[in-house]
Amino acid sequence: MAKVKRNIIEIDEEFCNGCGKCVLFCQEGALTIVDGKAKLVSEALCDGLGACVGECPTRALRVVEKEAEKFIFPHNSKEEKRSLNWPVKIKLIPVDAPFLMKSRLLICADCCPVVFLEIHNTIFKERKVLIGCPKIESKEFYQRKLAEILKKNFINSLEVAIMEVPCCKGLLFAVKDALKETGLNLQLKAYIIEINGKIVKEEYF
Repeated sequence: MAKVKRNIIEIDEEFCNGCGKCVLFCQEGALTIVDGKAKLVSEALCDGLGACVGECPTRALRVVEKEAEKFIFPHNSKEEKRSLNWPVKIKLIPVDAPFLMKSRLLICADCCPVVFLEIHNTIFKERKVLIGCPKIESKEFYQRKLAEILKKNFINSLEVAIMEVPCCKGLLFAVKDALKETGLNLQLKAYIIEINGKIVKEEYF
């Protein structure tokens, strides 16, 4: 299998005590224990996000960038799950995640699903959703990441959902500037949600 430069788990066997905690927390089944040491079953199964790293009591695991087999997204016995929407965090999502290609993409402030209880049956419906908070990551980071996603994936439509509070505007500005950076001819639709859980208004840019 051809290799690409990407993030992947690296295991220092000198520090590994074979406890197996990393195996339990690997959602992709990429890790196993062989002869008392953690091993990668396959590079292609490791998403490189490092969910296992924090569970290792001896710090034997770390995420490194190197040439590795391309990550294969989870699939069933019939076909790849094109409906997959994971990871959802903008910070964690690979820019070439298969489910993004030609999608109806919604960028959502992470408070919205908690406040707006009908969001899954309305705004989220038939869309691929990425979430973030401009108070946790910078507006500049989101702009760069989203611009790269837009350039690579032939997005069919672009929307953003934010709370009416001032801090959420940073996410809207990041999406607007990312779209401007790409030069793509996409209309941006924004949903503004009140803190009481209702949509205040819809805006187009």
